[in-house]
Amino acid sequence: MKISYNWLKKYIKTELPVLETAKLLTDCGLEVESVEKFQSLKGGLEGVVVGEVITKEKHPDADRLSLTTVDVGTGTLLSIVCGASNVAAGQKVVVATVGATLYPSTGEPINIKKSKIRGALSEGMICAEDEIGLGTSHDGIMVLDASVKVGTRASDYFKIENDDVFEIGLTPNRADAASHIGVARDLAAVINTHNEAQCKLELPDVRIFKTANASLTIEVTVEDSVACPRYSGLSISAVKVKESPSWLKNSLAAIGIRSINNIVDITNFVLHELGQPLHAFDADKIKGKRVIVKKLPAQTKFTTLDGTERELNAEDLMICDANDGMCIAGVFGGVGSGVSEGTKNIFLESAYFDSVHIRKTSKRFGLKTDASFRYERGTDPNITVYALKRAALLITEIAGGEISSEIVDIYPTPVENFKVTFSYTHCDLLIGKQIDREKIKSILSSLDIEIISEGHDALLLSVPPYRVDVRREADVIEEVLRIYGYNNVELPDTVHSALSFVPKPDPEKIQNTVSDLLSSNGFNEVFTNSITKAANYEGLESFNPEQTVKLLNPLSSDLNVMRRAMLFSGLEVISYNQNRKMADLKLYEFGKTYLKGNSGKYIEERRLALYIVGRKEAESWNVNNDIVTFYTMKGMVEAVLTRLGIPGIKSSALTHEFLSEGLEYSVNKRTLVAFGKVKNAVLKKADVKTEVFYADFNWDNVLELLKKNTILYKEVPKFPEVRRDLALLIDRTVKYEQLEQLAFQTEKNLLRSVNLFDVYEGDKIEKGKKSYALSFVLQDVNATLTDKQIDKVMERLQASFEEKLNAVIRKN
Repeated sequence: MKISYNWLKKYIKTELPVLETAKLLTDCGLEVESVEKFQSLKGGLEGVVVGEVITKEKHPDADRLSLTTVDVGTGTLLSIVCGASNVAAGQKVVVATVGATLYPSTGEPINIKKSKIRGALSEGMICAEDEIGLGTSHDGIMVLDASVKVGTRASDYFKIENDDVFEIGLTPNRADAASHIGVARDLAAVINTHNEAQCKLELPDVRIFKTANASLTIEVTVEDSVACPRYSGLSISAVKVKESPSWLKNSLAAIGIRSINNIVDITNFVLHELGQPLHAFDADKIKGKRVIVKKLPAQTKFTTLDGTERELNAEDLMICDANDGMCIAGVFGGVGSGVSEGTKNIFLESAYFDSVHIRKTSKRFGLKTDASFRYERGTDPNITVYALKRAALLITEIAGGEISSEIVDIYPTPVENFKVTFSYTHCDLLIGKQIDREKIKSILSSLDIEIISEGHDALLLSVPPYRVDVRREADVIEEVLRIYGYNNVELPDTVHSALSFVPKPDPEKIQNTVSDLLSSNGFNEVFTNSITKAANYEGLESFNPEQTVKLLNPLSSDLNVMRRAMLFSGLEVISYNQNRKMADLKLYEFGKTYLKGNSGKYIEERRLALYIVGRKEAESWNVNNDIVTFYTMKGMVEAVLTRLGIPGIKSSALTHEFLSEGLEYSVNKRTLVAFGKVKNAVLKKADVKTEVFYADFNWDNVLELLKKNTILYKEVPKFPEVRRDLALLIDRTVKYEQLEQLAFQTEKNLLRSVNLFDVYEGDKIEKGKKSYALSFVLQDVNATLTDKQIDKVMERLQASFEEKLNAVIRKN
């Protein structure tokens, strides 16, 4: 949300520096994300002044050029070559001095330099209006009024407006601050809390409002008072729709709004001034001179202001005339009833709509407007008439005309203020500091929170309904604290804490342990959105659509379900980085996946996802630049499991819709992790152009196993290990897993580990066979092994391999 500092200062008298103001706004909860300079004319005419042509002579070498001397108030005449036919001695002109940059109406910027033109010195430029961006005419130089003082800055003469614009990251709960007056209210409260000089919020005066006649009365009927609790309106006749004055155009341009015409600009101005959306209808197009607020039947066709025909839902609130719909209430106007150049009479609407209705309609159509932004968050039901008067006075001032009806105000059930009990003691406890009681009351008063009654320790407060986020005592205390300033609460000398139960093992500590391990191995942690698009899971057999958790009120078609798997959001991160030349990635994310069980109960599962893409090491002249492989991921997965100390892990080949090759590690048939290479079809869907290796840990299963797992510490054996190797010729269908399992079944006492260190498949061995080279580590914790013991073990292993796997022991 953009807030103009010049605009703010219309409501509070302050001369605080811009950056200090930005800090105060941020401290009170209105985070200023950036401060931008605004100039009503690009460049602000810096270096451009009013000058007087003293002499003019014909250029000796060019028929269309003139040699002039110009006084710009510096005491030294400038020699300027001018090509305009209307230049003459005695004229007051616009002069761009050396060093100035001009931004013409069309074309590239012009940098003014001292130069020679056909041999004559030129120390500036006498300007036409299009050359400084003030218009499109290039018929000749601008000739100013003779009374203008030489040396006057052009920015002052043409009243170029300079402004500072705050970009505020408005949180959804702060609907009250979605306007310049809302921001000014908070700023005044902060200034008054910490300064002796009081800063008063001054609202525009509408006391001169009066009705001229009742010649254009529009009948209003509200059929749905739940969706529209209040509807106000009035008519203005004989207006002249034309271009807005400069001050109005500049005010809107500063916050990024394009000027349309004076009537529409005034409604936009009041919207951003007060936070109350308005809508102006061409009164002559309102059939039957009736406005009806109602819902139309489902599938009714309606064409909006952008020319798009839309199909209405039965829950969409509409503003209609006697025959048709004119506007989608609080969201978007219709193509047929808006203000145009031919409009003479208008009906001005100021309403309070139910936020839930507006939010659903806005999201259903994908229409986000300044009006819907405010209605969705909650506007002030008690400001509609004031906003009408403010807009009507501006319209009669700028567009002429007269107010030709009484104000229609349909408000059957007024919204009451919220009653909240406030305790000083509770305030002290929550804030951690005792704030002066008078200062607390001053803060509440500056925020329009009325004190109804006061007791020894408590206040009974009346909170205006536009403060949709203040309902409880804790909310009021938060208001006091944000205005007082979080930074003004000192750290205490002592810290008081209560004992709390921490489960064993502590899930947070375990997660931090694994995070440290991954980060130290070059991984970066990412956080992705749990909301994703249903299209990711279309056509995947393992994801039953009935189990997908769908959002009732989706933000968009790309954000309409809760994620079923971590993979797709991670691939989005990879694609984003690859498109920005970050090709080598190691990422991890702790998150949750969501599904709906057969009983209808929602299930959340904690996961840990790992992603590896690109090279093993950063590109350099002294490294091999090897590309990551399946075994890179396998090593990382095993490092995590080893660090956690989980025993008894079994591995098995994995068939998965996401992975073209992979393994699954489990304990007691409970899956711990599945990992492998992501299929090309999945990568293509996510616009990822290189191989991705992915691991998906079931973190719930990991934590559950750690609860039952007791780490036992053993004394380091005093007796040495012995290694023996075997080379086996086996069928290609035999897997290493079978060899490993058979080895431990054959020798359970002395065998400590088995390792595959060489694989050969080629022309030198029998077709359909492969050669495996295995190492076996043997150890007796009570004595040194003898050759006889070792030989017996190896003989048993050889016999088992030959008998059960048809292996042939290779002798050389």
